[in-house]
Amino acid sequence: MTTRIYVTSAEGGTGKSTVALGLLEELTRTVDRVGVFRPIARDESHDYILELLLSRASAELEYAECVGVGYAEVHDDLEGALARIVERFAAIESRCDAVVIMGSDYTDVGSPTELGVNGRIAADLAATAVAVVRGQRPDDDAPRSPEAVAEAAALAVAELHAVHAEVAAVIANRVEPDAVDAVREALTRTLPEGVGGWAIPEDPVLVAPLLRDVFAATDAELLRGDAELLERPVTGTVVAAMSLENVLPRLLEGAVVVVPGDRSDVLVGTVVAHLSQTYPSLAGILLNGGFPVAPAIAGVLDGLDTHLPVARTELGTFDTSVRLSRVHSRLAADSPQKLALALGLFERHVDGPELVRRLKLAPSDVMTPARFEHSLVQRARADRRHIVLPEGDDDRILRAAGIVVQRGIARLTILGDEAAVRSRAAELGVDLGDTAVLSTDDPELHPRFAEEYQRLRAHKGMTPERAAETVLDVSYFGTMMVYDGLADGMVSGAAHTTAHTIRPSFETIKTSPGVSVVSSVFLMALADRVLVYGDCAVIPEPTAEQLADIAISSAATARRFGVEPRVAMLSYSTGESGSGAEVEKVRAATALVRERAPELPVAGPIQYDAAADPDVGRSKMPGSDVAGRATVFVFPDLNTGNNTYKAVQRSAGAVAIGPVLQGLAKPVNDLSRGALVRDIVNTIAITAIQAQGETAPSATGSADAGGAAAATAAPDGAAS
Repeated sequence: MTTRIYVTSAEGGTGKSTVALGLLEELTRTVDRVGVFRPIARDESHDYILELLLSRASAELEYAECVGVGYAEVHDDLEGALARIVERFAAIESRCDAVVIMGSDYTDVGSPTELGVNGRIAADLAATAVAVVRGQRPDDDAPRSPEAVAEAAALAVAELHAVHAEVAAVIANRVEPDAVDAVREALTRTLPEGVGGWAIPEDPVLVAPLLRDVFAATDAELLRGDAELLERPVTGTVVAAMSLENVLPRLLEGAVVVVPGDRSDVLVGTVVAHLSQTYPSLAGILLNGGFPVAPAIAGVLDGLDTHLPVARTELGTFDTSVRLSRVHSRLAADSPQKLALALGLFERHVDGPELVRRLKLAPSDVMTPARFEHSLVQRARADRRHIVLPEGDDDRILRAAGIVVQRGIARLTILGDEAAVRSRAAELGVDLGDTAVLSTDDPELHPRFAEEYQRLRAHKGMTPERAAETVLDVSYFGTMMVYDGLADGMVSGAAHTTAHTIRPSFETIKTSPGVSVVSSVFLMALADRVLVYGDCAVIPEPTAEQLADIAISSAATARRFGVEPRVAMLSYSTGESGSGAEVEKVRAATALVRERAPELPVAGPIQYDAAADPDVGRSKMPGSDVAGRATVFVFPDLNTGNNTYKAVQRSAGAVAIGPVLQGLAKPVNDLSRGALVRDIVNTIAITAIQAQGETAPSATGSADAGGAAAATAAPDGAAS
């Protein structure tokens, strides 16, 4: 697995690019291909931090590939931006052995929630975070005490953990040089176990802007001096709006001196002071006001034989000072001095190999909704299947189809009048690409499907005339495409009831061998994991035998989508504490599961809290390998399941993906009539994955009657 490191800051001005640069160098020493990714980048121009890191990275990546979204997208649609970031990251990940991911800068977002947003992105990308905090107070740049630095670090870790981001280390940067050891010791005492802590001292040169950036910020032109000296860091500013004798005592080493352009005496005196051994060496002089240098003064300067850069700006003293106050240090790729300094600071004060070891030993097993949805898309793309969408007159279906086509999730056929469907798609700005559009009265397929359907249902008295009429229905026509092998799966239900969507499949496709009932699950993507809920959409009052089949089928579905099944057979009592017909039904179903699938971890009867909460599970069912750790929840009836999934979806903010039908010989999936475009895309991906290879659950029973009965009994829109 690619090593993923997310460098984020708890506040502005931490200098986290130094940490990112050091990590990048450390990683390039141990692996071949180290890449860089910037989830949130500046909208208006190239991000110079990303450019810097890319210049040092070893993976073959272009700038445009390494950008997730702009700040505007985050402001406008955070959830959409997160999904886009995951998608963009996946496009480069496979080409890297390690990726350094650079968090946002507290410049455009700049809100108290920014660290939380970065933590969510880290969790979505399964990246281990390295948090950077300041050794100075953010309001006045005064040094923080070691205890204050450690407290800021602990708060940052807590906030990252709250959004399910793993944290390997906290690095305090820009620490007072004399306090480095004390800060490191305070971090060690304060940070949670397993989180490393290091401290890097402040260096005035590293945080200083370059002279060329100072001149550029004031729109100044270079009048004289050595252009090579424009790379010098500017460590201070002196505004020389006073007489020379008052200016000289205020000169600073490495400062730029702002001199009114008409004060020739101050200009000459400042240059002479720079040349003198008794005054500091200056970075440059900036003449403001736009005044030309008098020829006589220029002659004097020529005779002094100085290389000191002197530039001129049209701005007045006030505007010049304001511009200069906004110039910040940049670890630019074309500043070898700063790069060497930054790397030296990192190498001296951070145990690079130990940090890399912590990163490799701290992989994230958190499955966020964005990660899970992305995994669905990736799996579907890996082996593209053909899915039929019967509801071509629904705008949501068309929008989803456009996304599926653009992302290469599946090949599609849409049912409907071709002219009408394509015209509406064009109005919506949807590109259907090579998607086929078929009418149910297609002259070739309609008679063929009518004949096959009549043959399949002849034992029920189906006539050719009724069959011809029946397969004009989009649900039947789409199902016949799947039955006949012209499509690998079907997704419908955005505008039709559950029964209308799935009844045709019970009549034609039927159940998989060894499966007695068709049931459903919802894949519940919580903030940090995915749970499986069944049955929430099909069978209103399952028998004990049907509950056992639902449990075994749900476990197989869970495993198919990467969830290790631990099955909880839910009831209103746990273990032997209760009695009654409903409890006994669940108890009998649990025994059947153990008999039919002895390898499957199962517990029941068990209450939801005992199944989901480790503390409650240990109390109510001690010694169980399922209690408190369940991943598959089997509800005793449709009423309980349907209401529970909706309650969790609304109250916990879970993403409910489904219903996913299970038990059919070929995949057909039902949509909620309130489905969003995102839901439809996910269901298409799920159906494609199911079509890639069905693994029959180890249940037994009839392959016809149970499914048909379930379809007939399913309430209209049970999952809507």
